[in-house]
Amino acid sequence: MQATSDEVLIARIAGGDRLAMQVLFARHHVRVYRFVLRLVRNESTAEDLISEVFLDVWRQANKFEGRAAVSTWLLAIARFKALSALRRKPEQELDDETAEAIEDTSDTPEVALQKKEKGELLRQCMSSLSTEHREIIDLVYYHEKSVEEVAEIVGIPEATVKTRMFYARKKLGELLKAQGIERGWP
Repeated sequence: MQATSDEVLIARIAGGDRLAMQVLFARHHVRVYRFVLRLVRNESTAEDLISEVFLDVWRQANKFEGRAAVSTWLLAIARFKALSALRRKPEQELDDETAEAIEDTSDTPEVALQKKEKGELLRQCMSSLSTEHREIIDLVYYHEKSVEEVAEIVGIPEATVKTRMFYARKKLGELLKAQGIERGWP
């Protein structure tokens, strides 16, 4: 079997010959592995891809047309698999040291609870505002509308929007201060 040409092995593999597959694998796996490893630069990924390459050979041996050498066909399959793997995984894997060095910028549970409580107090204070003031605050701060846009939406002059916003913020500040909240988040 060792003296059998690659083309004959492929024909036998197409017929389901497992021994022919073993011989082809033994003959070419090191060369294909090294080729893939140079492309993906990761040993475990290269090993996974080699398994996929030879699985494809097992499944598609009947499609081999002999227009190129079997080794060329194997390397073409391997190249396609390697490039596909690189496209699927654009980000680099982090080693443990790098992963541990990444700072966690999320809020602590205590800060998250404080923000939630302040948010609830803010909503309560907002409900105490007059409809006109609440509407202006809602459009400007929650819907991020400009003074010009608010004037158009509400149907009042821009100067009136500015005046209402001034008094709404002043009243809201007083209500929040009465609840023990000065300004800002912790």
